Amino acid sequence: MIFMSELKKIRELRNLTQEEVAERSGLSVRTIQRIEAGVQPKGYTLKTLALSLDVPESDLRIPEIQFRKEIEVEEIPEMPEKEKSVNFTLVKLINLSSLPFAWFPVANVLPPLLIMLFTKEKSQIVRQIISLQIFLTIVSPVIFIITALFKPGHSAVLAVMVMLVLINMYVILRNAYEIDRKGKLYYKLNFSIL
Repeated sequence: MIFMSELKKIRELRNLTQEEVAERSGLSVRTIQRIEAGVQPKGYTLKTLALSLDVPESDLRIPEIQFRKEIEVEEIPEMPEKEKSVNFTLVKLINLSSLPFAWFPVANVLPPLLIMLFTKEKSQIVRQIISLQIFLTIVSPVIFIITALFKPGHSAVLAVMVMLVLINMYVILRNAYEIDRKGKLYYKLNFSIL
């Protein structure tokens, strides 16, 4: 800590232990410890401490400038996505659950979405997997319809349909491999639909 809390200064000046301050004030030792660690006392706690130590309430407050400085110093940065607890086995299962339905663009979104909802695994990587499947669900029929409008023949339309299914299967399998190796997706969107 950069500073000593006001309560700790007063307590040490009076040669009191945390337990003695807690007993005098009727507050818990844990509350006294938190205040000495930098938590700003408020309301009932502040009044009770001031009365029991026979000091003005303002003497127990951390000076505003010092308090702001302490908040800036102690602010905990958000953990990067990789360090958050992500169950990569479950993520891989969610990714691979689209595979049996890769041939049917609307159904390939449902299994990963349902697994995500039931397991409550809503990490960024899972949202990216589902977003990618939604994107492929939208793009595949559009490509298929455009191909059919050019009337290249039944075999060409069938070839495009098979190619779209194989591309989706490849994306799913490649992402599963990358999740195993590096804990991230190989193919992902620059935005999230979810």
